Amino acid sequence: MQIIEDIDALRAARRTLSGRVGLVPTMGYLHEGHLALVRAARAANDQVIATIFVNPTQFAANEDLSTYPRDLPRDLAMLEAEGVAVVFTPTPDVMYPPGFQTYITVEQVSQGREGAQRPGHFRGVATVVAKLFNIVEADTAYFGQKDAQQVVVIQQMVRDLNFGLEIVVCPIVREADGLALSSRNVYLNADERQAATCLYRGLQAAATQYAAGVRDPDHLREAAQAVIEAEPLATLNYVSLADAKTLTEASSASDRPLLLSVAAQVGKPRLLDNCLLPLELNNQTDASRVLGVR
Repeated sequence: MQIIEDIDALRAARRTLSGRVGLVPTMGYLHEGHLALVRAARAANDQVIATIFVNPTQFAANEDLSTYPRDLPRDLAMLEAEGVAVVFTPTPDVMYPPGFQTYITVEQVSQGREGAQRPGHFRGVATVVAKLFNIVEADTAYFGQKDAQQVVVIQQMVRDLNFGLEIVVCPIVREADGLALSSRNVYLNADERQAATCLYRGLQAAATQYAAGVRDPDHLREAAQAVIEAEPLATLNYVSLADAKTLTEASSASDRPLLLSVAAQVGKPRLLDNCLLPLELNNQTDASRVLGVR
């Protein structure tokens, strides 16, 4: 496995790879959710390039950039065990050299939810992902459904800027009690870790109502909200029920695929979770088709 920090060296390494190449962008501190992306990429491509880069432009001044969990030796060992061909580990100066001044803004689908909670976040995400797409020139790139709004933003950018690659969305990987895997879960103490399951339980409460025939958006939002707000250690940020393709908030009953998204502060970290309604859509094939369909 090659470990490369320089853009020119990565491009040279890319030229030596034959067949289809899959790209797995990460910010490191890998867990089974990341490895599921790598395994999906390995299964469908001849070679896999992974990236590890804690992207400063997607963090606000009051966020956890300086303390974001990092363990590069551990990450590299995990990627090598999964058969990754190349790992790109640039520094911020490599990705944003002196004089850098070009950023990408994806307009409508970046609004609301994380876009409202973290102004400028998706500007940083879109910019770094576009740079990685240009540098790596992969055939396919793999992202997790846990960051569903991010997926839709990236899909919109791919369409609008005519990137010649396919975006594959992989299902959320969860602990046995439903907690979505996240690098930030390491911040949780034992009590907070138990409390954090309220996000998944809130999603399940709304999904149960949906499966019973409820289609009123406010009723579904309230079902998730009630569960999360009942947890004393959680502070609800938002509950969103939106059209899964456009991310427009649902205002009336509909049988179109919906994205139910929640975010809450539990201890130090803000945690995100989501599901597609109906629940049958929460697999790789359907999630890729529904979220930001090309």
